[in-house]
Amino acid sequence: MKKIVTVIMLLAAFCACTDQFEEFNEDKKNPAAVNGEALFTNAQKTLTDQISSTNVNRNIFKLCAQYWTETTYTDEANYDLTTRNISDNIFRYYYRESLKDLLEAETLITETEYPNDPSPQVKANKLHIIELLRAYAFQQLVDIFGSVPYAEALNVENVYPAYDAGNVIYKDLIAKVTAAVDGLDASSGSYGSADLIYGGETGQWIKFGNALKIKLGISLADYDPALAAATIQAGVNGGTLASAADDALFAYLTASPNYNPIYADVIASGRHDFIPANTIVDIMNNLEDPRRTAYFTLYEGEYKGGAYGYGAPYGSHSHIPDAISAPNFTGILLTCSEVQFYLAEAAARGFSLPSTAEAYYAEAIKSSFAFWGVDGADAYLAKDEVKYSQAAWKERIALQQWIAFYTRGLEGYTTWRRLDYPRLNIAELIREESEIPVRFTFPVNEQTLNKANYDAASQLIGGDLLATKIFWDIY
Repeated sequence: MKKIVTVIMLLAAFCACTDQFEEFNEDKKNPAAVNGEALFTNAQKTLTDQISSTNVNRNIFKLCAQYWTETTYTDEANYDLTTRNISDNIFRYYYRESLKDLLEAETLITETEYPNDPSPQVKANKLHIIELLRAYAFQQLVDIFGSVPYAEALNVENVYPAYDAGNVIYKDLIAKVTAAVDGLDASSGSYGSADLIYGGETGQWIKFGNALKIKLGISLADYDPALAAATIQAGVNGGTLASAADDALFAYLTASPNYNPIYADVIASGRHDFIPANTIVDIMNNLEDPRRTAYFTLYEGEYKGGAYGYGAPYGSHSHIPDAISAPNFTGILLTCSEVQFYLAEAAARGFSLPSTAEAYYAEAIKSSFAFWGVDGADAYLAKDEVKYSQAAWKERIALQQWIAFYTRGLEGYTTWRRLDYPRLNIAELIREESEIPVRFTFPVNEQTLNKANYDAASQLIGGDLLATKIFWDIY
């Protein structure tokens, strides 16, 4: 018996020593697991992949905005979200693929020592940039669903997170973006080559953060004009995206798995599922918009879009041009043109800004032409149907913004929801424009696995319906 007790005591002592030695063996300066910087890089890619994708299982916003339509299977162009569990997949790609990586990157970077960094500000910059990218992702989630898990999200010990109201999330995002921008120091570095958007240039992230303030602010313009004006003014005063050199772009490569998802969906799939929709083609034809050469191919000498939401033979219409469906077509997060459109709208609403609505509007269109490598912006702006009109500011700005957002489905869809222009076509299985969804319903899995919080969220927004407006969609 004494021998048994002795053995047990020795084993206990050995285990205790082993735990202590393991602590000494852990190199906090060089963690054995993947480092935070690599997770940040991956989060950038997965987020941009989701934004860029036109896969009908996970991103149908190019269809919702009526930029593209489907040729054969038209369920998604008729706003069928449930057959493919699209909402569930959106949750998965934002939360599990992007936001979770950002959280893990934040944790690892916080815990890691960087003896070779010249200043602790480098680590601080990295953490602030994570905050900016996280805010960007959460704004998109709110703009899709209206209410989402936020304060309790991404906690592995809480698999049933509560939902937060969209207006509450927006206000917190503004506060967090403001703190992140204020904390960034342009004189210090950040991620270097691990940053696939700005190459570690902290000053560019400051501009991005200020642009994000403007983007958040303009969405609040009808809901809370005072907060919108203050937020936009802060973004302008802080210095925002001012030229194409400031655009937040993701450089895709020509080889798998690092090519643009549009290439995967349009070319590599070997399928002919998408063509430009007659909605945008007809509008741009009526305006004789020179950007058609960049947006569509010719069919028998003209630009011809497929009837939105109806079967449209692939061989009888214009197609997506090679430049957009190329494997290395740029992923787009935020651009100077986008910011100029938001500032045009803010000025048109009477917000105090350094320039006029007309000047911002003209610059937005010129920047869009330049982005697509198309000439003729000045002549286009001189057209009676295009030139700025304060009396018709909402229609003019919304239409041109929607055209400029081509390939950026969610932003185009949001423009239509916020400003009610342009007029969209009626798909085959709906009866009138009022039946076009103005939000996505919550994931089916949430209804079954997180029912109590799902029910609370549904009540919070006024019903989990396609017709329930996002909080900022006042009119």
